[in-house]
Amino acid sequence: MKKLIIAEKPSVAKDLARVLGDVPKDGEKYEDEDLVIDCALGHLVELFMPDDFDKNLKKWRLTNLPILPDEFKLKPIVNTKKKFNELKKLMHRADVGEIINACDAGREGELIFTYVYELAKCEKPVQRLWMLSMTDQSIRDAYTNLRSADDMQALQDAARCRSESDWLIGINGTRAMTAFNSKSG
Repeated sequence: MKKLIIAEKPSVAKDLARVLGDVPKDGEKYEDEDLVIDCALGHLVELFMPDDFDKNLKKWRLTNLPILPDEFKLKPIVNTKKKFNELKKLMHRADVGEIINACDAGREGELIFTYVYELAKCEKPVQRLWMLSMTDQSIRDAYTNLRSADDMQALQDAARCRSESDWLIGINGTRAMTAFNSKSG
């Protein structure tokens, strides 16, 4: 079975392909008999906006606040939906048995990967390629010492918490101040 490596940026995917065995380019991705390497182009997925839950929330009114979804839902970002669908297709290929998250080391990289993986409804095993440097040796070392998904759970939880709290504060705070200021002049 092949391993699918998802980087955050095209330049990182290119470096991974070069360092991990001169994996040849095949269209937008790199692929050989063992690896498929592609990238996410940064954020491809976002949380539902209020009017995605209820069209009546499109108007910014104080009476609609606070907006507290029972569950946060994900959707592809319109401008990058094509790329999301390409990654989703790769994740579900029959010859891909494992997914490797090679997004940037940190909370944001963890979130980018997690949201793509979840929205794609992928259930294949995941490992983390944690690179603190893009030197050839650092890439090789990180690939040799992949981290488990369990090792990354706390970072994934922190990323999700930040994303959802930003949504709650940002949506409700911005709408409250805008509605209040336009109401009172």
